[in-house]
Amino acid sequence: MAGKNVVVIGGSRGVGREIVGTVAREGGHVLAVARQDEPLRQLVRDCPGVKTLSLDATHEDAPSKVFDVLRPDILVICGGAYPPAAALHELSWREFGVNWESDVKIAFHFCKAALLLPLRPGASIVLVSSGAAIGGSPISGGYAGAKRTQMFMASYAQKESDRLGLGLRFVALAPRIMPDTALGKYAVAGYSRYLGIPAEDFIGSMGTPPSSADAAAAVVELATRSDVAHGKAFLLSGVGLEAVP
Repeated sequence: MAGKNVVVIGGSRGVGREIVGTVAREGGHVLAVARQDEPLRQLVRDCPGVKTLSLDATHEDAPSKVFDVLRPDILVICGGAYPPAAALHELSWREFGVNWESDVKIAFHFCKAALLLPLRPGASIVLVSSGAAIGGSPISGGYAGAKRTQMFMASYAQKESDRLGLGLRFVALAPRIMPDTALGKYAVAGYSRYLGIPAEDFIGSMGTPPSSADAAAAVVELATRSDVAHGKAFLLSGVGLEAVP
């Protein structure tokens, strides 16, 4: 990662923050983008040298504002909203669709901008999806479908890059629940409550879950390995990466 320009959308918390720290330690030039100012200020205190930009990445003009600050060799898209934590019949449509209006919209705007600008040949775009896109998630509304759509978008964008001869690499990463992140703890609490079991029992039923550090390492691997299949999606567990058929 040394010397590479890396933009992380959703870089102030969770997996995004772990990716920022990993890239910075390896000598990359990092721009962390997030909506809230205070987490970004804390990030700068913890990781001196990291650049930050506060904006709402769901806005249509967000990519141009980001790329004006740093044109990435590697673009990591992991911003989004917490999903609901209730059964289908307990949700409003607005609650059900929250991840379509955030996670999918962010991915759409930035993948579109990467193709239209375009980013430099050889640039990698990693969409951080979720293992829910593979197995579903019955108490998170439209979250699983939104995350599956991000996988489709990586494939669609790769086809357009190939068709237009742009030389870009798009790939999707789908980590299973990571109990060491705030989102993972939220999911564990939701499912343990839904199932009526202790949180530690639910975690025990997950086999070997990945950590946020595992996810950051996987992002670096997928972004930098030229032999990784383009336009594909990879599931991440605690035992490593697995290509999604």
